[in-house]
Amino acid sequence: MAKKAFAAIVLAILAIFAVPSAASAAGYVPVINITITGTAIPGATVNIIFNTGSFTPGETVAFGVNGADTATLGSVKAATVTTTKVASAQGATSLAVTLPKNATGSYNVTATGLTSGVVGTATITTIAADGVSNTGLASTGYEAPVLLIWSAAGALLLGLSLIVVLMIVRRQRATA
Repeated sequence: MAKKAFAAIVLAILAIFAVPSAASAAGYVPVINITITGTAIPGATVNIIFNTGSFTPGETVAFGVNGADTATLGSVKAATVTTTKVASAQGATSLAVTLPKNATGSYNVTATGLTSGVVGTATITTIAADGVSNTGLASTGYEAPVLLIWSAAGALLLGLSLIVVLMIVRRQRATA
């Protein structure tokens, strides 16, 4: 009975890892092919460049931008903005995103090749006027160096093992 259960568990694990995930079914633009230029401050324009080889040469690429506030692509302004562009003969394209004057948080840009189905994504995280990113929580509490923590744990284990050895030696002397 135990052998059958073990075999069923092994087969279930193999089935999970043997089947390719849905994410590997579509083509994606590697992160190293995406360049973001400009300063992501409220009211500024940020350029997102999908470098050579990102898309099929000459294909139409659909862009979508969404974020907390409205962003501007050309003359279109909405909470979720979409537009299309044609990739160059080398498969490169770019998009200029103008952030609103009250921009906060992150803006997600998605580029999809309408012929190839290749998807590229980039995130623009706005920076406050003081130059500090306005995402995440403030750090609180004590941040001890990892080496210090591991050294203390090692000293504690060494002390415990010394006590165990001394107890064993004391018992051996008492019985002798």
